[in-house]
Amino acid sequence: MSHNTFGHLFRVTTFGESHGPALGCVVDGCPPNVRISLEQIQAYLDKRKPGQSRFTTQRREDDAVKILSGTMELADGLVTTGTPIAMLIENTDQRSKDYSEIEARYRPGHADYTYEAKYGIRDHRGGGRSSARETAARVAAGAIARRVIPNVTIRAALVSMGEIAIDRANWNWDEVDNNPFFCPDAKAAATMEGYLDGIRKAGSSIGATIEVVAEGVPAGWGAPVYGKLDADLAAALMSINAVKGVEIGDGMGVARLTGEQNADEMRMGNDGTPVFLANHAGGILGGISTGAPVVARFAVKPTSSILTPRKSIDRAGNEVEVSTKGRHDPCVGIRAVPIAEAMMACVLADHYLRHRGQVG
Repeated sequence: MSHNTFGHLFRVTTFGESHGPALGCVVDGCPPNVRISLEQIQAYLDKRKPGQSRFTTQRREDDAVKILSGTMELADGLVTTGTPIAMLIENTDQRSKDYSEIEARYRPGHADYTYEAKYGIRDHRGGGRSSARETAARVAAGAIARRVIPNVTIRAALVSMGEIAIDRANWNWDEVDNNPFFCPDAKAAATMEGYLDGIRKAGSSIGATIEVVAEGVPAGWGAPVYGKLDADLAAALMSINAVKGVEIGDGMGVARLTGEQNADEMRMGNDGTPVFLANHAGGILGGISTGAPVVARFAVKPTSSILTPRKSIDRAGNEVEVSTKGRHDPCVGIRAVPIAEAMMACVLADHYLRHRGQVG
């Protein structure tokens, strides 16, 4: 009942806390003879790690990953053995003293009160397991998952920050790596820069929306009723720290459409396979992939650790004001982009193996 594991056949267990000596994951169920690369795993972690620009927390972590088990070095590279793959990431730049003032105080918007209500104890140093630092282990697991699913491309981007939204006519995947926000619209990214600078200097924070797309997913992955691909994907994305809403395809927008507008019409393609003329469903119908791109979006709330004093209580029930010191992201949604890709990869790897196990 610890709930630190997700997945059915491709199973990921994460461990560790924000201010502990290390964090990591165990990936169980990865097939043998899958070619992996430590450099590739590290590249995804480097995309998520803190301190890369003035717009993210200035905590300095190399996030250097170590593989402890489940692989073997052959003459032509590293391969999985089919046994559990354990990976470790050491914490090297904790400043636990920054949190001493809130040891007995509940930070508004944080999980301080709920963790203590459930367990009778909480790790006040950066939030422990509720810290976004836990997601580094997910990104490492996602790098393995990408190698399990054949011919699938997974990419994510930040599509809005506060009141600033991208113009989809300007969408350019190549632009995502050209700005500190992983934004596909260069013009919107330029506007976000000044906008977030003002929020950062005020000691405040802002929310964001992330979109993640998987192309190359064949029709047939997922299962009806209780094994739906979109249900598992929504749960995986919702499990990311600070996520408060998830959409598949047009999501909440379908409530404004007519049946004629919403139905993804079909024609036969030149290669003899069906082609969808639209993708309001986000590549999933009846819980099963259609062959169209799998598309999901999620909303990330503003970082709750801000300098502005907020009303709260302490452990003794006294009314207090809390102003959180330390190093925090003014928009934690920025670093959620590689996490979104990782969670999409883990869910797809699990459903790929489940599909293969059921129908061959």
